[in-house]
Amino acid sequence: MYPLLIELGPLSIYSYGVLLATAYIAGLRFALQRAERAGLNGQRVMDLGILVIISALLGAKLMLLLVDFDRFTSDWSQLLVLLKSGGVFYGGLLLAVPLSWWYIRRYKLPLWTTCDLFAPGIALGHAIGRMGCLMAGCCYGQATEVPWAITFTNTLAAANVGTPLGVALHPTQVYEAIAELLVLGLLLTGERRWRPFAGRTFWTYLLMYPLARIVIEFYRGDPRGMVFETIPTSQFVSVLIIPISIAMLLYLGRRQDNGTPAQTT
Repeated sequence: MYPLLIELGPLSIYSYGVLLATAYIAGLRFALQRAERAGLNGQRVMDLGILVIISALLGAKLMLLLVDFDRFTSDWSQLLVLLKSGGVFYGGLLLAVPLSWWYIRRYKLPLWTTCDLFAPGIALGHAIGRMGCLMAGCCYGQATEVPWAITFTNTLAAANVGTPLGVALHPTQVYEAIAELLVLGLLLTGERRWRPFAGRTFWTYLLMYPLARIVIEFYRGDPRGMVFETIPTSQFVSVLIIPISIAMLLYLGRRQDNGTPAQTT
């Protein structure tokens, strides 16, 4: 694909960076529109969104460092690759969630309503971000003979993120982008048609995305860290999140049925 979008003398603009910035802006803008309709303080939601973006970037890179620790510590030049990489999505999520919870408690925003506002924006931003992965050549799939396979030829992609060149691969970046758009559609449809209760959209996202990620991980071919030397890190995290999401959906739904407000601050 096209990892380097524009080169103007010493200035290099990478397609991944442009699409990542687009992803964050689109996701945040979507959340702000939803917050306005819900009657929440727009400035507080904006500040929370910026906190989410910063913590997600930091957490994603920290998890990438942890899951591929030997690679980055054995050759310090690989730290430049770490700086260029987006990192591991779940790392960003695992850091952004507790920091967001602190912010929501600090400024007394409605917890689950606020989480519900952001969930579709996360799905939208993630879909756009995966297109950045496709342009950069990272998060690539295993070799395959399916008719929709993609073949990378850009030597910069190979140098930056180790993309195999001249090999037909599963377009796992596209798989995940499509999965996120389907999840986004499901979340928005559910808000109109399903029984409403605070927290349903957020925990539905944390149920549907891990299910999709478990499947997609079987087709990934890039090195991304293993748990117990056999299970990809993101697949392992997905397996942990799914039962928690189901339990929270049941818990919050029953609180609503019993007449106890599911909303807390």
